[in-house]
Amino acid sequence: MSKTESVVRIFVAGLFMFLVSILFILLMIPLLPWRVIRIKACNIYGSVVGKTMVVASGAKVVFHNRSKVDTQKPAILVSNHTSTLDMWIGMWVCPMGGCGLAKKEIRYVPGVGQLYLLSGHPMIDRSNRERAVATMNDVASFIVSNGLSLWLWPEGTRSRDGRLQPFKKGFVHAALATKLPIVPVVVHNAAQVWPRGPLRFNPGPVNIEVLDAVDTSGWSLEGLDDHVEQIRTIFADQLARGPVAT
Repeated sequence: MSKTESVVRIFVAGLFMFLVSILFILLMIPLLPWRVIRIKACNIYGSVVGKTMVVASGAKVVFHNRSKVDTQKPAILVSNHTSTLDMWIGMWVCPMGGCGLAKKEIRYVPGVGQLYLLSGHPMIDRSNRERAVATMNDVASFIVSNGLSLWLWPEGTRSRDGRLQPFKKGFVHAALATKLPIVPVVVHNAAQVWPRGPLRFNPGPVNIEVLDAVDTSGWSLEGLDDHVEQIRTIFADQLARGPVAT
């Protein structure tokens, strides 16, 4: 796809996203007393806008066991992070009653940032470790008490070369605090369709695999590093094998 076509596609999709964001901002205001309802309403927003941005990129998405997103909830869903496309995939695939956990900087994004502030989905300040830990504890208590799920990217930031990075430990702390299972969501080929750098889409297949949940009820703080490596190994092995046949 040419650079011009890529820019036109993202502009049109971005304009649609902005208009839908304004509509949902207006919807959030009367729903301010009910945080869980706001979260679920914005799950609908995410499924619409997320899919729109994925389609705009030219990605030909093939799902493998997508139903496990719903049949295995509530859970902590974790996914690999190689492309800007991942954010939109997460919004699209996240189950009803699933919370995102965005960096506080999202509030500066026109339309989307203001909607996120009103949505009830939590934000985290990664520059302050103590505040980040306190936020995670609050989030854990909130999702457990309301039967919600949580979506995280354990690598923390997008990969520069498309390869799997080391996993940070936050998702294990979340699992320890909630005792929720971990559901790996493995995304193949996103970095090829929406590569890092100047905007230029390369339309092609993106396979999304939802794997079996990993029980965390027996996890402990003493085994923190082992738990991190256990989940990362699942991703590394699945990415090496490639997507399962449909």
